[in-house]
Amino acid sequence: MTNGLGSLSRREFAALAAMVVPGAAVLRALAPADGVTIGTITYSFRSVPKAADIVTILKQLGIPEIELMSNHCEQLAGAPQIGRGMDRAPLVAWRADAAANPDKVFAPVKKTLNDAGVDVRFLTYNMSKATTPEEMEYAFQMAKGLKVKAITTSTQVSVAEKIAPFADKHKMVVGYHGHDSENPDEFATPDSFVKAMAMSKYHSVNLDIGHFTAADFDAIAFLKEHHARITNLHIKDRKKNHGPNVPWGTGDTPIKDILLLLKKEKWDIPANIEFEYPGDAVTEVTKCLQFCKDTLK
Repeated sequence: MTNGLGSLSRREFAALAAMVVPGAAVLRALAPADGVTIGTITYSFRSVPKAADIVTILKQLGIPEIELMSNHCEQLAGAPQIGRGMDRAPLVAWRADAAANPDKVFAPVKKTLNDAGVDVRFLTYNMSKATTPEEMEYAFQMAKGLKVKAITTSTQVSVAEKIAPFADKHKMVVGYHGHDSENPDEFATPDSFVKAMAMSKYHSVNLDIGHFTAADFDAIAFLKEHHARITNLHIKDRKKNHGPNVPWGTGDTPIKDILLLLKKEKWDIPANIEFEYPGDAVTEVTKCLQFCKDTLK
């Protein structure tokens, strides 16, 4: 049983592998036989200033699937880069034009990544109580221009209620990302996700198994119960009881058990690496890829 969000075929994976020379061996090892898609969120490479360099890294590592952060998408699309204290008017105007012509503006971004052997399955567009309706509409237009399967977002439960009409209008799945928080308006508890899912048939869950574990909840039980409404996972290792992010295999998050569960059940739920503990991003994401490869072989 799958969540109906689509997947790459083995033929498509083979085509991607052929396009990616430096990392093709990693891609072939992770993608074709085990049925589990291992990708990453481009936030993992937030220390890399240029989005174009992130594309190069993804190609070198053989990452077959990503969540593309909206700021990285905009940079690749040629948006004005606005620093702190600078006039935001040029960016606002650019976004208005982009929302009116999303295919023209964002389809080339998807092609750039596809040409590097990377499937842009999700757009990460974080929203907050300050996000205006116009900005929400822009997020959905960006997603449509990229032709992603879903938007993932870090936001509040109260904001999800405002997002619901946009999800319904555009028939676009939204995966809500949780954190380790005791604020009742934050996505953290199983009940907070269930509440959001009741707001729209397009509302789903971007389950961060590290944060879920740190908040002392059972990620495996939640995955089993709600797998049909889970867009993707964020894979990281954290200690229970609000503990820190740590190198994989040294925390309390059941990463191996969850990867093997995905393999066993053949659920179409990508497991995306989110690198957050100290270290060099390229070095550590490479280790995380190897961890997945060793688990799934």
